[in-house]
Amino acid sequence: MRPLDRLPSIKVKLAVVIVATVVGTVLVLRLGARLGLQLPWRVLAASAIGLLGVQVLARGTTSPLREMASAVTAMARGDHSVRVTATSRDEVGELARAFNTMAAQLDDVDRQRRELVANVSHELRTPIGALQALLENLADGVEPSDRATLRVALAQTERLGRLVAQLLDLSRMESGALVLRPVRFPVRLLLEQALRECELSEPGGVRLKVCVQPGDLAAEGDPERMHQVVANLLDNAVRHSPPDGRVWLSAHAASAGVTTIVVTDEGPGIPEHEAQRVFERFYRTDGARSARDGGTGLGLAIARWIVDAHGGAIRAEGREPHGCRVVVELPR
Repeated sequence: MRPLDRLPSIKVKLAVVIVATVVGTVLVLRLGARLGLQLPWRVLAASAIGLLGVQVLARGTTSPLREMASAVTAMARGDHSVRVTATSRDEVGELARAFNTMAAQLDDVDRQRRELVANVSHELRTPIGALQALLENLADGVEPSDRATLRVALAQTERLGRLVAQLLDLSRMESGALVLRPVRFPVRLLLEQALRECELSEPGGVRLKVCVQPGDLAAEGDPERMHQVVANLLDNAVRHSPPDGRVWLSAHAASAGVTTIVVTDEGPGIPEHEAQRVFERFYRTDGARSARDGGTGLGLAIARWIVDAHGGAIRAEGREPHGCRVVVELPR
């Protein structure tokens, strides 16, 4: 029971406690005098009743502080799930609500840390395990030391290198250590360069096409980082496209001073309820396939961070009858 929780200020609560204690003491002294009690007994009774009244009235003021002290001790041991009662409307209640918000944020950060460690461990274990098995077979003479075998070893090593590089990029971005250097750059040149690099790194039957309207379209931003965004989106689109599929890379000047870049593929697409989650670290709509094809689950997370840092927006949309469109909007 917290009888003073509705009062909006701790000063008012203290005033109420003091006034109630004084009034109670006076009433007990007068009642004791009428009953003929001696002065020492009257003082003793008034003191006891006054202390009891203070304990009852002040409980709502001091108990959140005791709860917070206990919660801090629990959080120091690693338990971030503790919360305190925050029913009071005074400054202590505001402190309790702020404490609960902080505890919830720490709990979320701790959960993300555990998930990150688990995901990184899993992602690193896969190429390391494959590479170790291959090298053991080569050392034991089970596998021949030919070009095909060495190419598999090289592919696993490259995958491991990509994962480490993307993790470092994401760490620098989230810590604010990666500084953008915005300039005005031609969009067509950036898209064509990313397309050529994709064709060299992903030789196959997927057809790539670039379309920019108008041809001299320019955008404002860090061209190196925007190239990273487009390269990640292209890599994702090509890996999820069928062998004879097509990937379109287009850009145009939208209304309200926005440059729109769109990467469209003919893959299986993204379910509507997962359209936002695909930009989370290590999230995959089809984990088995992405892992088999060499995806790390970090490319879209990096792309979103870079676009957000430019003040833009990125989203994934479905495409009929099948496929996916990833739309990047940059302020011009």
